[in-house]
Amino acid sequence: MFEKSQKSYTDLLGKTNRIVEGTTITGDIISPADFRLDGHLIGNFQSKGKIVIGPAGSVKGDIVCKNADIEGTFEGKIQVQEILNVKSKSHITGEVICGKLAVEPGAEFSATCVMKPHVKNLPNNGQSAEEKSA
Repeated sequence: MFEKSQKSYTDLLGKTNRIVEGTTITGDIISPADFRLDGHLIGNFQSKGKIVIGPAGSVKGDIVCKNADIEGTFEGKIQVQEILNVKSKSHITGEVICGKLAVEPGAEFSATCVMKPHVKNLPNNGQSAEEKSA
């Protein structure tokens, strides 16, 4: 009467992939789950979840994901649907497109940045765009 569906092994682990320090991957990674990278990736990364680039990690290529925390080095184009957190020890070079951006003091951020919020029609409330950006 009450049958429990069998959970897959990745469901039990919280669906987080990890590349450890000292590992180098050359090629593209596509993952539906969250990902932590403490090694090096030379190639593109795509995920429906979150990517965390650890302090020793680096990516040289393009990233498309939902959320991102960067503590290491990134060079390329990154597209983050929601929130990009840039930590104080990180080095970002290239192009950034994100919904929201948080940059800690001390981060090296040498990139063009475009913020595209999810809400298409924001209420103006009589203010110009210049007044809002102050």
